[in-house]
Amino acid sequence: MKVIIKNAKREYDGYFKVDKVVLQHEKFDGSMSSEIDRLNFNRGDTVAVILYNKTNKSVVLIRQFRYPAYVDDGPGWLIECVAGIKDNDNVTVAKKEVLEETGYEIDDVGLLTQFYPSPGGCSERIFIYLAYVGVKDKTKEKYFGIGNEDIQVLEIPLTKAFEMVKSGEICDGKTIIGLFHLREKLEKE
Repeated sequence: MKVIIKNAKREYDGYFKVDKVVLQHEKFDGSMSSEIDRLNFNRGDTVAVILYNKTNKSVVLIRQFRYPAYVDDGPGWLIECVAGIKDNDNVTVAKKEVLEETGYEIDDVGLLTQFYPSPGGCSERIFIYLAYVGVKDKTKEKYFGIGNEDIQVLEIPLTKAFEMVKSGEICDGKTIIGLFHLREKLEKE
């Protein structure tokens, strides 16, 4: 299927980027669409990690303040898996973010899935990895992030985490998707 970009312009070029394009795309019947204006919010790709403690049958998650989740009467403080913007290869980012946000040092990570969280307006892809952790992997007793990050580390039994998804207490999409992929993987083992 064909796409013709007629015009592309960077509308915002800060920490994130916003591009405006005028395009046409091939339709399913083979004809070309009329010209369409589209915006693309380019925030880069994200690497997320589900940390699972096999001994305790628990997940290590974090809680932190997210302004966009606060606007319009949202909770603001979200429980989520470790994640960071991809600025290196995925495994390097995963290891760095886990250490920075939880104090755990991880060796092996395996890809669970990747997805586009909001493809109607954003080009971001999220890559979700799985890493197993235990007491021996914790290198720091207390860890609260770097810079302006204020992070609370939580270890939650996996069964409780699914109850928290059902109740809406865990409402972060990447975390929910990661937890379901973890459960499916554990069921196959």
